[in-house]
Amino acid sequence: MSTTSVRKAVHAFFMQRAIELARRGWYTTRPNPRVGCVIVRGETVIGEGWHERAGENHAEKAALADVERRGDNARGATAYVTLEPCSHTGRTAPCVDALIEAGVERVVVGATDPNPRVNGQGIARLREAGIEVIADVVADRCRALNPGFEKRMRDKRPRVRVKLAMSLDGRTAAADGTSQWITGDVAREDVHRLRAESGVVMVGRGTLVADDPGLNVRLKGQWPQPLPAVLDTRLQITPAARLFETASKVLVYTAATDGERIAELEQAGAEIVTLDSGADRLDLSAVLADLGEREVNDVLVESGPELAGALADAGLVDEYVIYMAPKLLGDGGRGLLHMPGIATLADAPNLVIDSVEPLGRDWRITARPTTATKD
Repeated sequence: MSTTSVRKAVHAFFMQRAIELARRGWYTTRPNPRVGCVIVRGETVIGEGWHERAGENHAEKAALADVERRGDNARGATAYVTLEPCSHTGRTAPCVDALIEAGVERVVVGATDPNPRVNGQGIARLREAGIEVIADVVADRCRALNPGFEKRMRDKRPRVRVKLAMSLDGRTAAADGTSQWITGDVAREDVHRLRAESGVVMVGRGTLVADDPGLNVRLKGQWPQPLPAVLDTRLQITPAARLFETASKVLVYTAATDGERIAELEQAGAEIVTLDSGADRLDLSAVLADLGEREVNDVLVESGPELAGALADAGLVDEYVIYMAPKLLGDGGRGLLHMPGIATLADAPNLVIDSVEPLGRDWRITARPTTATKD
């Protein structure tokens, strides 16, 4: 093996450790990206850190603090960081300044930061300070840590994941409308983890009326709770909805302007966002743009076939998470997606299946449109 190959293997090894550290903040960093950092002298790790939550130390500063706790310093060391160090002052001071002041000799970067305030500037600042920078080391794996953040920085809207539960013959409910529960306990626990990693869980008015969902995370231990969002064109939601018991705040998108109704819901804990509507339907792109401005990285859609189909028709779905149960509900059951525009096989959108995993007696299928980017 050549010297270059050995060096690449060493960089990949330590970057993989940084990725593992970044994953410790999987549920807690939003709206910030998940980042891990390893500081190495020779081939010995002298400090490790990861970003835990917004407003607290970024991974680089956490790793430098760990070096100090171990009674060492980072002068002449190499820092491995999964995402380009920030060069601007946000909730915390720039990480590039901390690395420069610590006297590191080299910074190995996994992925460049898609944030326009950083993109390439952190690397440039380090090089201007005489620090060697090696970029794009296992970049795909590093970018996979933050698909929602990447999406928001690139397209100014969150990543949209549509969660669907169906029978083996593609039905979401029986002929009488019953749907609880198609899947088993293991699959439903997995849905709660999806909620925990999402900034927003979205439903339409139909699901709200049919199921009166809580949309909160109900797992043992301490878990972050998503913000519920309801799409209700005519503002028919009532303060008696279970959402107002399980969440301190509920976002409601509507086209209605009834002041008395709005005041009643605001008193119950709703924030009403009034948007224009066309053909009796809210502008879904406008909804997602508003969520992007609120720094939401990931939206989990737990809706019925109407909203899920409308998002699919609009090309706004980035990923489908489909839970399939070994049941047959027959042709009288409710379909998975309402997409009236599909009249022929040629009209059918194609998907790429990224994974198929067993969950107890059920299966989880993760797929994305062929036009969607796998971050």
